[in-house]
Amino acid sequence: MAISRKTGAAVLAVVATLLTILGVVLAATDSNPSGVTTDALTLNGYPPRTAEIQMVISTGQTYSVNADVKVNFRTNAIEAKVQVPLVFSGATFDARMLNKHLYVTSANMASAVGKPWLGTAMNLPALFNYSLELVKPDIALISGFDHESVTKSGYFTTYTFFRNNVAVSRLGAKKGALAGVGKLVLSITTGKQGEATAAALTISGENAETSISATVLSYNKPVHVVAPPASQVKTVNAHYIRGLLGATPITSLLVPSNLNSLGSTRLN
Repeated sequence: MAISRKTGAAVLAVVATLLTILGVVLAATDSNPSGVTTDALTLNGYPPRTAEIQMVISTGQTYSVNADVKVNFRTNAIEAKVQVPLVFSGATFDARMLNKHLYVTSANMASAVGKPWLGTAMNLPALFNYSLELVKPDIALISGFDHESVTKSGYFTTYTFFRNNVAVSRLGAKKGALAGVGKLVLSITTGKQGEATAAALTISGENAETSISATVLSYNKPVHVVAPPASQVKTVNAHYIRGLLGATPITSLLVPSNLNSLGSTRLN
């Protein structure tokens, strides 16, 4: 039973970490632009109330984390269906973030930890601020890259930025522990009215590579996120969760050494 509890809490840590990375790309998030003749994501100058975003985080090896993320910018809530790699197989988990809490459940959560949901306190940033950025990302303000390119396909424009000699570290490494120097490629795709439709980030080190992509599937479709009943939630200490990150494959991800300054989702 102790092993099952640790596995459940480790999954919770993976989900929380995934959401931290979402903070990095959410403000600049390809709805498959090739061959598209109409732009279904137009916002007409208004910040979206909601968004559905598909995220993929991969090391280019045998596993990746996939998530279908639904965001309600007005209620400051997120719901995500996340597929994460475990030790011997993958599993699907549902996560809800609202009211300064993160909740996670899966098909066998009750048998593993005694209750259907795991929960912990978590601070989300003000999601409405991200919705303002999605209307029309200010590409001109992006700086610090060695060079860039611009490509067009139908209504869609992709801006790609390249930078060499970037200090990189492992996601699970202690603060200040570097994995070396690598390359960073950032791409942002915008639609007919300049609205954000996708973003991708690739960090390459000497012997490793991490790719993160976020694709907007829709804007302004209904998103209702409700907290599970308190009686069905097993509360887990956030310090304990962070300690379990070392047992999960996600700690092998390469990130820029200043990732913590880019994302603002954190466990209390």
